[in-house]
Amino acid sequence: MTVLPYVVAAWLFLIGLYGIVTSRNLIHLVTCLAVTQSSTYLLLLAIGYQEDATAPIFGDIPMDAEVVDPVVQAMTLTDGVVSVTVSALLLALAVQTHKRAGTLDPNALRALRG
Repeated sequence: MTVLPYVVAAWLFLIGLYGIVTSRNLIHLVTCLAVTQSSTYLLLLAIGYQEDATAPIFGDIPMDAEVVDPVVQAMTLTDGVVSVTVSALLLALAVQTHKRAGTLDPNALRALRG
């Protein structure tokens, strides 16, 4: 078992988090959030990886064979769908913010009036 995927996942997370904290543009913020979320894909796949294991299709392999955990694969796919949905929603909000306020800088936005 190697620690390289965990180190790369932590590095991606920290790079994305740094971008989120220092962002001065809503589009850049959404992109950095996508980078941060991609670290979770790598982490989930690293957790579910087993060396010399086969795909979890039991039709043609012996029952005592080592297989990769299908739950982790399903969670990674679900995480991808959630990531795309969140990114699309945030980009739509950024477009509406630019239409209404004329800027994408979070610091330049006026306080909400109700």
